[in-house]
Amino acid sequence: MTAPKKAPARGRWASRVETTAVALDGRVPFLDAAKGLIRKVFPDHWSFLLGELALYSFVVLLLTGVYLTLFFNPSMGETVYQGSYLPLRGIRMTEAYASTLHISFDVRGGLLIRQVHHWAALVFVAAIAVHMLRIFFTGAFRRPRELNWVLGVTLLLLAMVEGFCGYSLPDDLISGTGLRITQGIMLSIPLVGTYLTLFAFGGEYPGRDIVARLYELHILLVPGLLLALIGAHLTLVFSLKHTHWAGRGRTNRNVVGMPMFPQFLTRTLGLLFAVFGVLTLLGGLGQINPIWVYGPYRPDAASIGSQPDWYMGFLEGSLRLMPALETRALGHTIAWGALVPAVLLPGAIFTALYLYPFAERWLTRSRGEHHLCDRPRNQPTRTGLGVAGTAFYAVLLVAGGDDVIAYSFGISLNALVWTLRGALIVLPLLGFVVTKRLCLALQAHDRERLLEGEETGAVVQSVEGGYVERNRRGLTADQRYVLLVREAPEPLLRPAEEGTAVPRSARLLYQVQRMRVALSVWFHEDRLEMPATDAQRRQIAAVLAPAAHPKEHDGQSPTTATTGAELQQEDS
Repeated sequence: MTAPKKAPARGRWASRVETTAVALDGRVPFLDAAKGLIRKVFPDHWSFLLGELALYSFVVLLLTGVYLTLFFNPSMGETVYQGSYLPLRGIRMTEAYASTLHISFDVRGGLLIRQVHHWAALVFVAAIAVHMLRIFFTGAFRRPRELNWVLGVTLLLLAMVEGFCGYSLPDDLISGTGLRITQGIMLSIPLVGTYLTLFAFGGEYPGRDIVARLYELHILLVPGLLLALIGAHLTLVFSLKHTHWAGRGRTNRNVVGMPMFPQFLTRTLGLLFAVFGVLTLLGGLGQINPIWVYGPYRPDAASIGSQPDWYMGFLEGSLRLMPALETRALGHTIAWGALVPAVLLPGAIFTALYLYPFAERWLTRSRGEHHLCDRPRNQPTRTGLGVAGTAFYAVLLVAGGDDVIAYSFGISLNALVWTLRGALIVLPLLGFVVTKRLCLALQAHDRERLLEGEETGAVVQSVEGGYVERNRRGLTADQRYVLLVREAPEPLLRPAEEGTAVPRSARLLYQVQRMRVALSVWFHEDRLEMPATDAQRRQIAAVLAPAAHPKEHDGQSPTTATTGAELQQEDS
């Protein structure tokens, strides 16, 4: 009688893994969720990686921040430095500054981790800002993604607050100067400014509590809010699906991209390792925030040419451009020179960012969902507003370093300040007008391509001796699809009561509606119609038709959607 053959080791391991997975799934049903995640469709355009860049920078921030937390002492108690850095040995300083020196010179890998942490913070805020610009210019904030835009703006605001709290912790001369400016801004708030300052600093400036309180915000409260909002943001992205660019097979009712496994997983892991590698190289090769050069903070000293991190530069610039104006009223002094540029202006900017998706929807007749990205040239007013806002921010950012610029180029600081004040008004307006004209010119070029085809660049000489261009090459189906499939919202209709007597009780509402219609016409009227037949227009309308229910756009394209081949076959 022969003994039964043993199953191969590989088969036994597979059986055990399967048994374990089934047992776990019976208690925690993760297999169904895993199958859904593997089938999840992700965007395939490079611009969608900007959000992942921000996410992976945040992961680096968390990992390096945990390491730094083990060695940092957030105390403003004074001590005499006896560490490894000889130029500062014997100098009185706060324990926060001394512990930062200890991390930089005595902790193994401390300086590398500290610099990686700082570089990751800069990349994190920059990635969020550029990601928000991509969403703005492509119209990806429209219904049903307004809430995700609000979460994104909040993430940007919290990232800036987190960065400010972080670089204020070492209590060096530059961070102390920033806290001094912050104290002046808080004092400029009418009625409650003094109380806010006493609470934040724990007494008269510089107090003894500000570093400890910033530390609690930096390692606990703000990171917790960031984690919660990032989780909510990703949940909405998974639920609402991503937008996509116009192309064959892509409509307002489907999702086109790459599957989670293996394509997207391979690409996103590559980006993750690239972010880790680049930030490590920057931390090892690019010196940043060398606090031992600045020295410990002293209230009677200020560093020359000190600059905040780039994302706070616009606040510094607004403070430098604002004239020193004050008003006394009811026994109180209102310092407009600090209140307007550092409190009212940032509040107005972020309020405008929060409200913009709802304002554009208020000016648009359509109420459907939008899942196709706009080409910026097809929305000239929105694109012009975005460029104007970017120009406004750029002028403030440059103004934040006006002293360094004036010294480096040997020009008058006073003349530079007045030049930047004028540029703050002129450049946004000029940027809006020029951008809008460029968008319309690009639309005209698209129209010419549809009518006459693509230029070949080939020129031949005729028998008479003249030079003529060869026949143009016709557009491909994909090119024609991209140019023709675009959303063109119609302006609002004028009120039915136009030209008739309006009751006194409804006069205010009537005036608001008239203003709304005027703004809608201004926002939507400037565009060029693309040459298309009636059949093509019906096909385009089918592509742009919104889904009747959110669940309808997570499958394949409906049968009513047109293809690029159909648009190519129609002769315009």
